[in-house]
Amino acid sequence: MEITVAITGASGTIYAHRTLQLLAESGVVETINLIMSGTAATVAQVETGVNLKDPTPARLNEWLGLDPASKLIRYWRLDNLAAKPSSGSNKQAGMIIVPCSMGTLGAIASGAGTNLIHRAADVCLKEGRKLVIVPRETPLNAIHLENMLRLSHAGARILPASPGFYHRPKSIDELVEHLCFRILDQFDIPHSKKSQWTGEEVSGEE
Repeated sequence: MEITVAITGASGTIYAHRTLQLLAESGVVETINLIMSGTAATVAQVETGVNLKDPTPARLNEWLGLDPASKLIRYWRLDNLAAKPSSGSNKQAGMIIVPCSMGTLGAIASGAGTNLIHRAADVCLKEGRKLVIVPRETPLNAIHLENMLRLSHAGARILPASPGFYHRPKSIDELVEHLCFRILDQFDIPHSKKSQWTGEEVSGEE
């Protein structure tokens, strides 16, 4: 499976990091086309302390805990509109934008994109491929909501960064994973089932 992952400047780099790791660990994803917006690296530095400016394959592999020689991640510059994800003839499962800023959301919803993230998302919509958008903003104004509705009507899956608590998370990592598992579910990508609802009643005692 080939899939595109875009990281924008919205808060929530930790979601992108864990999603990429889970895709790498899945055993079914062979290629990840990675795109980052101009402010994604700045937010990553602020939130996690990692330097993703002008990322090399070695730096990306180190960030994700992959083998230094791994070729799983293919990084594409934001201004490279000749990149593989920009063409509908490039067969792939779809695209994940995590986290997605309201600016990116609005550009895709308008159909007037100016960079590779916008174009790759537009390609998924026009080709009928899965486009999973993980917005991270609060509160939401009417423009944000209207853009989400417009994209939903166009075929995108809107998956807000709002993790559940029924699995009784005991750490931030468990909260993050819960959301990332839901992202993978949209592509039927295997993962741990420890956060899936079983339908069983849970007692109030540990």
